[in-house]
Amino acid sequence: MACPFFVPTNISEDIAWFHPSRLPLGAGWNGRCGAPGHEGFIPASEEIKENCNLGYAITCPRLPEKRICDAVRFSVVRDSGSHLSLWIVFESAHRPTGHGTLEYQISARQWTSPHPNERIQKMAECYVHSYLSRRHTENSKSHQPCT
Repeated sequence: MACPFFVPTNISEDIAWFHPSRLPLGAGWNGRCGAPGHEGFIPASEEIKENCNLGYAITCPRLPEKRICDAVRFSVVRDSGSHLSLWIVFESAHRPTGHGTLEYQISARQWTSPHPNERIQKMAECYVHSYLSRRHTENSKSHQPCT
């Protein structure tokens, strides 16, 4: 569950992550803050690791007091090979407060139903990137001949 104000930019290669594929965006990401009044602020590595990538960033001084959610979660609910369907869940106080679906055409590299919020859409794009990278790696490994 990533912070709803996190704007991921690139996969983090410089932060040690335990099980990065289990992170909410499918990998550890660097990025910037999108909280009102702090747009563009680049958090320190520890904040990126503990708050931005994981959500529920109650210790973050930039987190708005009034917000629609504390964290955002994505999951692939259908992968037809050429099309992905994702669920998106918004949480506050560790309970769902909203949800939706997003659709992505893999071959066209195009969203057929993007999210209207730019930050949430950017997180979805990063999640799909991580998912497809893992899927490609797993498929390559499964087709390797045994030695």
